[in-house]
Amino acid sequence: MKDANRQYDVAIVGGGLAGLSLSILLSKANYRVCLFEKEKYPFHKVCGEYISFESWNFLEELGIPLSDWDLPVIDHLLVSSPNGLFLEHDLPFGGFGISRYKLDSALAGVARTSGVSLHEEDKVTDIEFDGTLFNIRSSGNNCTARIVCGSFGKRSNLDIKWKRNFTLKKNNKLNNYVGVKYHIKTTFPGGLIALHNFKNGYCGISQIEEGKYCLCYLTSAGNLGTSNNSIQKMEKEVLQKNPFLNKIFAESEFLFGEPITISQISFEKKKQVENNIIFLGDAAGMITPLCGNGMSMALHSGKIVFHYIDDFLQNKITRDEMERNYTTQWNKEFGKRLRAGRALQYFFGNEFLSNLFIRTVKPFPKFISYLINQTHGGAF
Repeated sequence: MKDANRQYDVAIVGGGLAGLSLSILLSKANYRVCLFEKEKYPFHKVCGEYISFESWNFLEELGIPLSDWDLPVIDHLLVSSPNGLFLEHDLPFGGFGISRYKLDSALAGVARTSGVSLHEEDKVTDIEFDGTLFNIRSSGNNCTARIVCGSFGKRSNLDIKWKRNFTLKKNNKLNNYVGVKYHIKTTFPGGLIALHNFKNGYCGISQIEEGKYCLCYLTSAGNLGTSNNSIQKMEKEVLQKNPFLNKIFAESEFLFGEPITISQISFEKKKQVENNIIFLGDAAGMITPLCGNGMSMALHSGKIVFHYIDDFLQNKITRDEMERNYTTQWNKEFGKRLRAGRALQYFFGNEFLSNLFIRTVKPFPKFISYLINQTHGGAF
């Protein structure tokens, strides 16, 4: 159904965890909400698929029956260096495993039943603001809204169109990464999440629903280039030099015909508001995957911005106050985590530094707990 000349209170671009959770909160508060998603649910996306328990209550409050799904509880961490040196540690807060295929689809279902106008397979091509209303143009619908939120993930056509600062940075240790994900069947322990380093990258593995495991890795684009842009060649010649990864790749059943991939990933700083568009989730700032907290941060950002949007739509605050208050609160909640993640990133994917890191911190379990806590928050 075309939405030409339809006016909404809020239009959300991107139907991941942040966008879907915000759309549900707004619709339940009786606001007119539309959400654009370029894919069709359910679908796979590159993600480690581990969620900290800090998100459990919020997801159930949104209407996701986590307690009924018999999801694996993950309470132990293993980290290895490229040559196989490793440390193990309990996760102070712990988490659970669930695929984005299952979770995003369930959230989309709640959004529909809550009254969200959900536009699947509909890519937004342009957004213009006239000082009062936003005009949104897409491949299937044109509409207007008082507020637009961008939750379109790690990098989108709109980021490039608007020349957001992080897209203009020269290649360095915080950008130009490639992400690859598989679902596998294996004998890996169910309560463990492991992070295995290899040259210029690291690979995570943990259990999700139905006895399956998510195997997801991040590596430099240079690694892929030196492997003649062959993922299989890179995995054999680079990843599998780590004895843990060699065993996983040799003994596991790979459930996808082809891996799910994404390129040009950046962990550079981003602005939470640009051109009066409010960003959330990875579009506002992306924590390094080794921290295992990106999914919770996306969900939490949806809850944070909801309160300021609600105040604005009730004429309690101005647009400028809404934008400033959200930016301040976002950085208060997540700024320290992102800084810690960027610092830890430098130790991973480098044989010498990851060996040094593991040897140095292994005798100090309290310090390991401290590092983990720096990248996580409490229940919200």
